[in-house]
Amino acid sequence: MSSTCNAAAMENLHRMANDWADKHFRTVYENFGRGGSTFPNNRRIILCLALLNAVLLIAAVAIGINCARVKQGSLQVSHSAATQLIDELNYLRSNHSDVIEAEEEAKKELQREIKSHAQLKVQIQQLKTMNNGYQKQIEGLRAEKTTLQSNISALEGTCGRCLPMWNLLNSTCYFFSYTESSTVKKNWPDSRADCISRGADLVVIDNPEEQTFLSDTIETMKGNRNVWDSGFWIGLSDTGTEGTWVWINNVTEVEQRYWMEGEPNDQGHQGEDCAVAVHSSSNPWKTRYDGNCQRKKISWICEMPSK
Repeated sequence: MSSTCNAAAMENLHRMANDWADKHFRTVYENFGRGGSTFPNNRRIILCLALLNAVLLIAAVAIGINCARVKQGSLQVSHSAATQLIDELNYLRSNHSDVIEAEEEAKKELQREIKSHAQLKVQIQQLKTMNNGYQKQIEGLRAEKTTLQSNISALEGTCGRCLPMWNLLNSTCYFFSYTESSTVKKNWPDSRADCISRGADLVVIDNPEEQTFLSDTIETMKGNRNVWDSGFWIGLSDTGTEGTWVWINNVTEVEQRYWMEGEPNDQGHQGEDCAVAVHSSSNPWKTRYDGNCQRKKISWICEMPSK
């Protein structure tokens, strides 16, 4: 820009000098042609040329100073613009690094999300499988519930009572084999096995009320007047130790008043080790005797809790 300014200034100066020289030389020539009466002497010409050179020098200096100022201003402007451009470039480079870092982080996050999505798909499939299994279990439970409800409805009619042919006393049910068949007789072991097959066992008499109830019920089932043949097996025996009578629930019988007169006597020492319950019209408390567990066959009494 400064070279352009100097060239233009010098061109203008030359143009001005040429115009001034042409004008004055023309004047000199005209005066000389007129006879030289007004032609200036050589000193005047030299003086004029010197003045011209001085003017040209001053103008050149002024133009140079002006161009230098313009150049300096241009350099300052260029330097400021360059500094701003460098700052912007550095800012863009910094932002570019941040953008690249953010892009890498975004890629990593995308990979993590893709992996998480795949895991979720696997978990969803597992949950679907589990849900199908649960649905099958629910269906099975519903069918079982329906069955149970049907069973409950069927049992509601007998809830808190005894099965058919069983007698209820308080919360206990009693089965007298005579009610099912008056002709079927069994020995003591077979009688107990029959009770167990019914979910019960041979009766255990452990209170006076029960003793009276059983004696009165037996009276209604006597097949004949012979007390020795109209008895019922109960859950009492001395098979373990002779003379020590033990109930099937392992409770030792210490009450002696329920035995008939002269009983138990193990007559002839022929294995009379099991107790028989009868009805006694003369004394309702004397209602037991001992019989042969294997050979004697009579009816029996079973016992179990009410439902």
